[in-house]
Amino acid sequence: MRIFAATMAATVAVLIATASTAFAAPTWAPASSATIHPGVQVFTDGAQCTANFVYYDAGNVYLGQAAHCSSTSDNTATNGCDTASLPLGTPVDITGASKPGTLVYNSWIAMHNAGETDANTCQYNDLALIKIDPADVGKVNPSVPFWGGPDGLATATATGDNVFSYGNSELRGGVEQLSPKQGKSLGDTGGGWSHEVFTATPGIPGDSGSAFLDKDGKALGILSTLEVAPTPGGNGVGDLSRELSYAASHGASVTLAAGTEAFSGPLLPL
Repeated sequence: MRIFAATMAATVAVLIATASTAFAAPTWAPASSATIHPGVQVFTDGAQCTANFVYYDAGNVYLGQAAHCSSTSDNTATNGCDTASLPLGTPVDITGASKPGTLVYNSWIAMHNAGETDANTCQYNDLALIKIDPADVGKVNPSVPFWGGPDGLATATATGDNVFSYGNSELRGGVEQLSPKQGKSLGDTGGGWSHEVFTATPGIPGDSGSAFLDKDGKALGILSTLEVAPTPGGNGVGDLSRELSYAASHGASVTLAAGTEAFSGPLLPL
């Protein structure tokens, strides 16, 4: 089990702005040539996940991944309040980057440090931020591949609404046609902390952390769990608005970057 060093946390915390999220957006690389964007693969101590959205503050650009991607426990451990993680400052390899990024926020670590006890928060708050090295910021575009967007931050979704995602698990062997996903919201759970979804091809190991958009192309959440019940093949998607609010209240105030490419809408008439 790793020990969360208070000195390391304090040192890394200065990398993240802690005041307002009203930051000016950076200049992004064109979507057609950007090598760092939502959906790229990220590797933390060898564990592969899929990046979700791009975020920024006054001086840095960040790529999101699931907090559990840096867990030191097995894949069945999903409660962030009683599961250990690699420390802040851990390097993260980003596909398309020339240098590793740095883990600068992890909701599981934040909950440990805060002594969080709310059961829903502990179970579903699953967001981490990777600071992109300044040498690679010029390679970033925030648009979700295939779908475009995000066009703002979603706050709710209704049962039966379309949802959209882009997974990138190594288990697909690089078959890009299997990466875009469209499906339906099955409703909320965990007091609104999680959205249950079912997609035409469900998320699989390695898709963890990938972005989900709502029917209007707004950022809904990030893939957190693979369901075996009540809907086999369904997925649990952590609510991004709650996760970002928690991050801001625990020293990691960032702005979600809007996509430069317009949201394309449904692919299938589901």
